[in-house]
Amino acid sequence: MILAGVGVGMIAAFVAAHLLQHLVQGVRSIEPMTFAVMICMLVVAALFASFLPARRASRVDPMNALREE
Repeated sequence: MILAGVGVGMIAAFVAAHLLQHLVQGVRSIEPMTFAVMICMLVVAALFASFLPARRASRVDPMNALREE
């Protein structure tokens, strides 16, 4: 899901950057280093956000979880 989000986000960012270049003078359309840093930061944030719930869920006994359903 993270990779799908990165893919859709990259496409949207490229479109927005292209549109912004036409609306504001002096704005470069694509800065590869900025895109790379932001993608890395967002992937790390997504992994961290999914790690904590997954860790908590892995500590639950499956039989107890099924009995409570």
